[in-house]
Amino acid sequence: MNKKSFIHRFFGHLYTITKHKLMVGKLCFKCGLYRQGLAHDWSKYSPTEFWSGVKFFQGNRSPIDAEKEKMGYSNAWLHHKGMNKHHWEYWIDKTGILRVIDMPTPYLIETILDRIAAAKVYHKDYNDAIAYNYFKSGTDQDYMNPNTAKKIFYLLEYLKENGEIKALNYYKYLYKEYKNGNDILNRHE
Repeated sequence: MNKKSFIHRFFGHLYTITKHKLMVGKLCFKCGLYRQGLAHDWSKYSPTEFWSGVKFFQGNRSPIDAEKEKMGYSNAWLHHKGMNKHHWEYWIDKTGILRVIDMPTPYLIETILDRIAAAKVYHKDYNDAIAYNYFKSGTDQDYMNPNTAKKIFYLLEYLKENGEIKALNYYKYLYKEYKNGNDILNRHE
């Protein structure tokens, strides 16, 4: 169990999730995703997610990981992924068979921005390759829709190779084209 005081964990978690939410919001606004920037991760303030986050707060990684290690699962994560369309797990459906649906472009861009902000919050030595390397070293791509995985790799690699400013401009362009009926990311599947 986390030995830090309740007050330290409470305010530490509140600070961390608010910093992350504001950072994603700022990135979303730079890409034209205004509604998503305002709405991003509000569920983290719900009792299910917030109190779990306080209980398992460590400050250097997501409390969800610590909860999974202790409990074998995370109630906070089950709630979070079901409430937030920028997580690929939201797009799993079972109608006779298990289907993992390809993420729509606006939420795909938001997931990239979420990964950038998480890397900045949890890594003091942030660089534009961290989100790519984290995704590449994980197993999410083995379970998500294959087209979604390809597009996430593509967008994170673009960030890694071109830097944040150029990547955000590109993501903004992709979203603008999507809104105009030209979903560029889905033409290259």
